[in-house]
Amino acid sequence: MINRIFSIVARSLYFIASKTGRTYNEINIILYYGLIPFSWLVLIDYVLEIHYLKGAFLLVAFGFMLGCRNFVTFSDDLFLRSVRFLNYFNRFGSNYFASSVWICVVLPILIYAVLIFLAF
Repeated sequence: MINRIFSIVARSLYFIASKTGRTYNEINIILYYGLIPFSWLVLIDYVLEIHYLKGAFLLVAFGFMLGCRNFVTFSDDLFLRSVRFLNYFNRFGSNYFASSVWICVVLPILIYAVLIFLAF
């Protein structure tokens, strides 16, 4: 089941990359370091009835876009660091695929579930 979920997510990211002209690593970084955290901040702002968190995130993202000289290189480097982080769990009996699914699929779904429950 883990390999199937990993495969579905990876194929989806490759598909998005092919349709947008971005690399797999770029799409991965945009999704996991940009869109998902931003959506969490939107929900947290909604729960707290404020608008500071998403605004601050957008301000930082805008500053990053202005200052980033080469997003492909940045994405490749951050993706490799993420792979190293996920492989760290190998020493505890996991593997890259399982760690990816638990940390990059299951954990975000749980966070969404809690935030949506609190928001509505």
